[in-house]
Amino acid sequence: MMQSRWDCTSGRGRRLSDTRQFTVGNRGRKMRTGGEWKVGKIRNRLLASLSASDLSLLGRHLHEVPIEQGQTLEERGRTIDRVYFPQTGMISLIVTMAEDSALEVGTVGREGAIGMAAGLGSRISFIQALVQVSGIALCVSASRFQAAAGQSARIRTMIARYGEVLLGQVQQTAACNGLHDASSRVSRWLLQTGDKTDSDVIPFTHEFLGRMIGVQRTTISQVIGKLQAAGLVSTQRGQIHIVNRTGLKKEACECYEIVRRHIDRLFSKP
Repeated sequence: MMQSRWDCTSGRGRRLSDTRQFTVGNRGRKMRTGGEWKVGKIRNRLLASLSASDLSLLGRHLHEVPIEQGQTLEERGRTIDRVYFPQTGMISLIVTMAEDSALEVGTVGREGAIGMAAGLGSRISFIQALVQVSGIALCVSASRFQAAAGQSARIRTMIARYGEVLLGQVQQTAACNGLHDASSRVSRWLLQTGDKTDSDVIPFTHEFLGRMIGVQRTTISQVIGKLQAAGLVSTQRGQIHIVNRTGLKKEACECYEIVRRHIDRLFSKP
């Protein structure tokens, strides 16, 4: 498993000022580049929710970096030194045990961030953040992010509200893993992953999916076979394709809609 990390403060990551034009949906965000402001595309929903003045506190310190499958962005018990705002891709939040077993307790896509608690002074990670779908992230050092949060009540509110969303997702996932059958959990996981990556093609193997939700590979194979027979998904080597999203929602447990609505409330107008 690759453990490489990109330095947000060196030339290893590209500066935001070096990227092409950025827009937020159909809206533009002005980004400072040298002495000028430039419109740039921000797909990350947390950054897109900030005003231009709040975003300017971060803009000149953000770097665009690749996040690659297998890359660890946070390690349990280690100091958080960078904050990542995914533009594309997906990161799994994983709890590991002493017996070398692990379980996914949440996922982060462009609706969220990795390491945001550092903005309020918390600098030790309790989970492992592992990239599962490669993509691009905007990255800022934890010290710079904390300084920006100290100057902006809106950024501090964003950190607190996203912390509530993340806690709710982790709690719901824990309950789901303990109470719901494998078919409901697999359906929920596929839908959530499709939402995070904006794609109905899920690049995972049965073995990996079993590890993430805590069941045997043979159980995953049986569940995927059942979903495929019902015309809800199709598979090819290393990929699961969602064919019928509406039908898959009916197969999933209520946890999918609970978490989805919780995330949507974060970005709703007050």
